[in-house]
Amino acid sequence: MAALYQTADWKTEKHIPVIDDPVKEGDLFKVTVSVGKEIAHPNTTQHHIRWIDLIFWPEGEKFPYQIGKTEFLAHGESTQGPDTSTVYTHHTTVFAFKTEKKGKLIATSHCNIHGLWQSEKEL
Repeated sequence: MAALYQTADWKTEKHIPVIDDPVKEGDLFKVTVSVGKEIAHPNTTQHHIRWIDLIFWPEGEKFPYQIGKTEFLAHGESTQGPDTSTVYTHHTTVFAFKTEKKGKLIATSHCNIHGLWQSEKEL
């Protein structure tokens, strides 16, 4: 059986969601997640990133928490046909949350052609 989520080094694979080092401002952590940081991922009607989500799994807890999910909905499509619009979203998002616990950040992304991708980073 194939793995549900694919993983790889983000420096050599354009589909990996990259979790930047969290920035702590007051009680909030701001976490930027992007796809295609080192190798650009296309954003066309035919080939694009549909969404990125972020999960936090606190150390010692049984279940993780979904922090948020961002959908990317403009990929150049219009009523005139594929790639005829001038509106293209970029697959980068910022999540903000607060916690006093250590744990693991887990980012997942979905490419409409190449499926689900995942990366992790300790907080």
